[in-house]
Amino acid sequence: MTQRPVRRLNAAGLFEYAVRVLGGRAHSSGELRRKITLKAETAADIDPVIARLKDLGYLDDKRFAESFAAARKENQGFGQTRVIRDLRQRRVAPTVAGRAVERVYSEADEAAMIDAYIRRKYRKAASDVLFQAPKDLASAYRRLINAGFDSTKAIRALKKFAANPDLLDQFEPPSEETADE
Repeated sequence: MTQRPVRRLNAAGLFEYAVRVLGGRAHSSGELRRKITLKAETAADIDPVIARLKDLGYLDDKRFAESFAAARKENQGFGQTRVIRDLRQRRVAPTVAGRAVERVYSEADEAAMIDAYIRRKYRKAASDVLFQAPKDLASAYRRLINAGFDSTKAIRALKKFAANPDLLDQFEPPSEETADE
């Protein structure tokens, strides 16, 4: 099976393509730049298209980051670290991502978020048998860390649900390298 050649677009076509892409869902400047680079006839057409979209208000990384962070917090119940990591994967600048997450999570109670996350993810298990085995406790801890919650607060929350809370004292917080992956 042969691939169709990519149809290259001039500046006007590139702008129309970018508007269509943004009509599907919001994108960060970096994401959109990557997509239109694949379609651009010349690299010189990319920056003016991005600038025009920003001038028209179609492209705003700050607004994108705040709405993305709010959606991740409200819909999935993720912690700050996960949301920042997701924003970075969507090519949002670190400072913009950090400020947006800071604003969205400024009044959030992380301990309550962790409790709600545990109850939602383990709703089918009876609370008295929730974390009986050490492997279940370790799995829940990894899941909370992957969801972007602080390790000390995750341990504190898991102690409420664990059959043997002393096992949690052995857990070590993840290194910075594994938390960012």
